[in-house]
Amino acid sequence: MSERTIALVTGANKGIGYEIAAGLGALGWTVGVGARDEGRREAAVEKLRAAGVDAFGVPLDVTDDASVAAAAQQLDRLDVLVNNAAITGGMPQTPTTVEPATMRAVVETNVIGVIRVTNALLPLLRRSPSPRIVNMSSTVGSLARQADGSQDTGPISAAYAPSKTFLNAVTVQYAKELRGTNILINAGCPGYTATDLNGFRGFRTPEQGAQIAIRLATLPDDGPTGGFFDDNGEIAW
Repeated sequence: MSERTIALVTGANKGIGYEIAAGLGALGWTVGVGARDEGRREAAVEKLRAAGVDAFGVPLDVTDDASVAAAAQQLDRLDVLVNNAAITGGMPQTPTTVEPATMRAVVETNVIGVIRVTNALLPLLRRSPSPRIVNMSSTVGSLARQADGSQDTGPISAAYAPSKTFLNAVTVQYAKELRGTNILINAGCPGYTATDLNGFRGFRTPEQGAQIAIRLATLPDDGPTGGFFDDNGEIAW
């Protein structure tokens, strides 16, 4: 493995995840492309390499213990983890009609998957001089914004939006436990970005959406931890 800064981005074969990998690679970092689908993963690695990025593929299903353990074994070092992989669970998603199976699937990927991957890779991150963890969240997970009827927080979402609220809460708990170490962990919102997650209805490009993750991944050692940010600054919980 390279002695350069090494990052792993989950769900990096497309959309915002791919652009996060590209942006970190443009800094001269070595970037692991975490993805389940072998064909898409290797296509993304090939495209990144063609753009001059030192990229490598990491077979990774964040919902599978064995897959995550194998990914951790593949890595010799790790400096930055970006937990980007997520699903919506499909829409519409009203609380009175949502299937419990949908709730379970969304939380399994968006929350438990983040915990599974983070805990598996923490031993490597602890050995880094400046480790960073970035959890890709969303402003739809902001209870303050959801409760403010004057703000557009998207459609009613009984599984996806609460999963991001849950992820934000977990991020805070990690920050509390890791306070006093050199690990900084924060949640970031990419904004309403055009990806297949929302049927490409967003008004921001994936490259724009990736910028908050890149900023949080490159925080200085005295940077914030346990926060929730977008391009405009801190987001209300």
